[in-house]
Amino acid sequence: MKLTDLRGISEKREKDLNKLNVFTPEDLVRFYPRSYLDLTHRVRLSACYHNDVVLISCRIASPPQTVYTGRRSFVKVWCDQDGELFSAVWFNAPYVKQKLKEGEYLFYGRVQNKYGSVSMVNPSFEPLDKNYRLKGVVPVYSLKGSLTQRAVRDAVSAALKVCLPQTVIPPKIVQKYALSSLAGAYRDIHDPPSLEAKDAAAARIALEEYFILLSAFRYLKGDKDDVRVRRYSCTAEDVKGFCARFPFEFTDGQKRAVNDIYENLKSPSRMNRLLQGDVGSGKTAVALAAVFMAVKSGYQAAFIAPTEVLAEQNFRLIQKMFPEYGSAFLAGSTPAKEKREIKKGLLSGETRIVCGTHAVIQGDVAFKDLALCVCDEQHRFGVAQRNALGEKGGGADMLVMSATPIPRTLSLIFYGDLDISEIKDKPKARAEIVTAVVPYRKYDDMLEYIGQEAKKGNQSYFVCPKIEGDDEGSLMSVTELFDELKNRLPRVRFALLHGKMKDKEKAEIMSAFKEKKYDCLVSTTVIEVGIDVPDATIMVIYNAERFGLSQLHQLRGRVGRGNKKSYCFLLCGSDSEDARERLAVIKQNTDGFRIAEYDLKMRGGGDFLGTRQSGRVLSEIRNLRYPPEVIFEARKLVDEAFAGGENALLREFALKKYESLKEVVLN
Repeated sequence: MKLTDLRGISEKREKDLNKLNVFTPEDLVRFYPRSYLDLTHRVRLSACYHNDVVLISCRIASPPQTVYTGRRSFVKVWCDQDGELFSAVWFNAPYVKQKLKEGEYLFYGRVQNKYGSVSMVNPSFEPLDKNYRLKGVVPVYSLKGSLTQRAVRDAVSAALKVCLPQTVIPPKIVQKYALSSLAGAYRDIHDPPSLEAKDAAAARIALEEYFILLSAFRYLKGDKDDVRVRRYSCTAEDVKGFCARFPFEFTDGQKRAVNDIYENLKSPSRMNRLLQGDVGSGKTAVALAAVFMAVKSGYQAAFIAPTEVLAEQNFRLIQKMFPEYGSAFLAGSTPAKEKREIKKGLLSGETRIVCGTHAVIQGDVAFKDLALCVCDEQHRFGVAQRNALGEKGGGADMLVMSATPIPRTLSLIFYGDLDISEIKDKPKARAEIVTAVVPYRKYDDMLEYIGQEAKKGNQSYFVCPKIEGDDEGSLMSVTELFDELKNRLPRVRFALLHGKMKDKEKAEIMSAFKEKKYDCLVSTTVIEVGIDVPDATIMVIYNAERFGLSQLHQLRGRVGRGNKKSYCFLLCGSDSEDARERLAVIKQNTDGFRIAEYDLKMRGGGDFLGTRQSGRVLSEIRNLRYPPEVIFEARKLVDEAFAGGENALLREFALKKYESLKEVVLN
């Protein structure tokens, strides 16, 4: 069935819907609202905050007037709400003057509450009588071309009449848990009778989608039994002795993670473990303990990172911690002659530890006896790349690390075949980080403070957002900021870093910054992960509202690496309620796992696999808001469904719907 088969959809409207990735009536039914207008209750205007969008009742207190300001004009009217006067203005809408008469009205729109004066700008309005339409919960959709909200609502309504989705959850489970109707949920998500009904519908649809997704994962992964190939001979005492080499005592979380890995490597099954930890929680130390277990047992280990800067930093640490074992650094910038020597050493077994980037994964890199692979920043490596590295050891043990904490609800799903270790505590020596949202009127004061801190030997980062799809614009913005800051603070030594530089150049700049040859580093988000500069105490993030919560937390984690009190200054270019709410989460929380949970609640789980390797997995439910508990419930239902035996219909539906998972699943 085509879109044009639906009532009211012309070929032109079909083309506009196609721009929204809506090509069939089924797509329309799954085209969820991006937000809702809450017209269920009215408020007092005097109690509203700036930029609130509200519904009010009021009385027209004076005839509307046309006000001229230069070449522009607007319609203005004074209104009365319970004895309190306020103004309402409409730009580019001269017809309003003819429509507003004396009497009671409903206004719906954005509040301007500045300098003690309250007004509304371009509100929708209608007379307050028994037939008024401004009521209920009204869906708001994304638009393209000439589409209007009414046009999309009508199209969705027509689609709902011909193709309501049906559940694929087995009837016994539906009955056992008294699951609500999926068809009813789709009606309520597009035309909710209440906010509570909208939330319940979102949770029911998300439950269905996660049930199908998890079923697809289960079918694709199968029941593979990874039997251990190598026996590790290192003892617990050996591991304790190695951990004592570090100049600090391991936290309880680090000790638990090391024990998890040790037990894994001593078990009959191959290790496939995800090591999660917050910024600065000491994941690298735990990973090096795992490397020690491998080399102490007579095997080789590979430690790879996504960037040369991070890989080189890891390599220097490996050289320090493993003086008795041959190690090598292998990256794209390694000279050809040196590469040949490194590959020869790996093949002969003389080189026991290799640290590097994607270069380690290349087909011509072979090992004598690779037992352990460590992938730092696992989300930066594709599944195929991780698998290729593991196969170089003929079923090597795998430890993948994530410095971006993933909500446990999601990690249990997407890494369901991995054991998970979490480090939630931080080393006691870590400094406090104070986070502040800085208004632009305080910008000069902030720069003056940073200049004073530079005199004391404290270093700072200045980070510009990378604008997706506009690398040139992003590059210009960071270079312009670099020039501006040099002019504003002429006695401060600035360095510039961005993603278009060559890896060698980036590594040289970071090394010079760490050696305090520069006071401040102006950068894009290339400094997001792994960079460790103990004297960096200030992080300034421009247009902070453009970053995800977890990314802001990662950037903040670049300071506070030493024992000095540190600061993260967030410069916000938006006054929207969403921006205020998101930055408040960062300001009030330092726990990366809690922040990740907030991120999940605020934007839904549909964006979690929003990477190049994931295709459109879960993209359909991106606009839905549902509690994380839905994911736990979906997993429980899948376990019961699979325990009940083969379900051919579910298998066919799940694999067809998530065909792209073949490239995503960890085999």
